[in-house]
Amino acid sequence: MKPLKEKISITIDSDILEMAKCEAENDDRSLSQYINIVLKEHFKNKNR
Repeated sequence: MKPLKEKISITIDSDILEMAKCEAENDDRSLSQYINIVLKEHFKNKNR
């Protein structure tokens, strides 16, 4: 069963957005998928 997802709206610095878009494209993922992966990794590392 896939985890539930919620639609949100955020404001992000344009330079960060451009970097995230480039990284998502390089990883052959959608921007949403890429941001989700980055945030999961961040919180996993923070809780160590």
